[in-house]
Amino acid sequence: MTDTAQIIDHGKEVLIGNYARLPVVMVRGQGSHLWDSESKEYLDLFAGFGACVLGHCHPELLAALNEQASKLWQVGNTFYSTPQIEFADHLNRTAFKGQAFFCHSGLEANEAAVKLARLKGQLATPKRWKVVSMNKSFHGRSLAMISATGNPAVKAGFEPMVPGFSQIDLGDLEGLSAAIDPETAAVMIEPIQGEGGMNPVPVEFAIELRRLCDERGVTLIFDEVWTGGGRTGKWFGHQHFTRNPGMGAGALTNKNAGSVVLPDIMTLGKAVGGGTPVGVMFARAEIAKLLVPGKHGCTLGGNPLCMAVAKTVFDVIERDKLVDHAAVLGEYGMARLKNERTIASKIANIRGKGLMIGIELKESPDRLVEKGLAQGVAINLTAKNVIRLAPPINISRQEWDLGLDRVVQTIAAL
Repeated sequence: MTDTAQIIDHGKEVLIGNYARLPVVMVRGQGSHLWDSESKEYLDLFAGFGACVLGHCHPELLAALNEQASKLWQVGNTFYSTPQIEFADHLNRTAFKGQAFFCHSGLEANEAAVKLARLKGQLATPKRWKVVSMNKSFHGRSLAMISATGNPAVKAGFEPMVPGFSQIDLGDLEGLSAAIDPETAAVMIEPIQGEGGMNPVPVEFAIELRRLCDERGVTLIFDEVWTGGGRTGKWFGHQHFTRNPGMGAGALTNKNAGSVVLPDIMTLGKAVGGGTPVGVMFARAEIAKLLVPGKHGCTLGGNPLCMAVAKTVFDVIERDKLVDHAAVLGEYGMARLKNERTIASKIANIRGKGLMIGIELKESPDRLVEKGLAQGVAINLTAKNVIRLAPPINISRQEWDLGLDRVVQTIAAL
């Protein structure tokens, strides 16, 4: 029996089987490359579910982590620490003026966002507590967040659902208006649905959503766990929601910087930690002030180690102009995939923003990810027939081309 087989067999004995693990043991990563225990090399076009936004073992992230590790690891949120403040400053510069709560994951950030929206809703008459989200959405796997998630498969086996959550179809303005009733506290929406099949929110829908929330006193939450941190070719996915002069009535409010539709609360995860466990709930100050001591917390949230890395992630993205890089490579990649004659008959649609791309196949493939690994590329499949590409946003043009070659070869061989 090989060492790899022994590791896998041992893993099956000691690890709960809640993940559909592949029979591969990854042992090393560098930049956009991975190596397994058999020394086979792969181009990583999924980057740890998008979390390794700067690739594996980025030297500046390593340096930041090591420097902080020699100073202070954890003291708890009874005290201030400078890495938290420095990272929050980045969010104020790149997103909108607000205040941050730090935790470990996007799921936890979403939980905090709903709690904050309900605190605001408690000030209204009647009290507001319900949350409207979208079909095909994904907001996490806690009991509350599977109730917010618009995917029956995620909910299965955990009924009854937590009350107060309902879903509408993305883009359904009539359904949206009907769903927001006097007890609605918040609408939660992903700028691009990641797990649901890489479905972008139509700009007109986002504008009308903002208008309706303002009109009816409802908190607007943008779940940017997938779309935050430069991946989409903007710092944050909602920054694609810009209002052009010819888009009709529905004036933007003072909650919008220029022509950008802003949320009241934004949640972040994945990319912002660069591969370390970081979640963020970032809210406008007038709402954030409701989260007073005793209302919410997270023991290890915002620990100096993770915050030093997160701050450095944003330093590198800003300095190296990687948001623009992601936009350019994403546009190029989608155009190339759309023009590949060898796979045209198998493709139903290609969509996304920046380096967050979905390739919708006409038929559900068999063992797609395994076939990609055989070609030397790590990719992902969601919604049964949508290939997801989310490489490190500092991937080179040469590596991106090579990765796309391997993706095309994988699809062509289906």
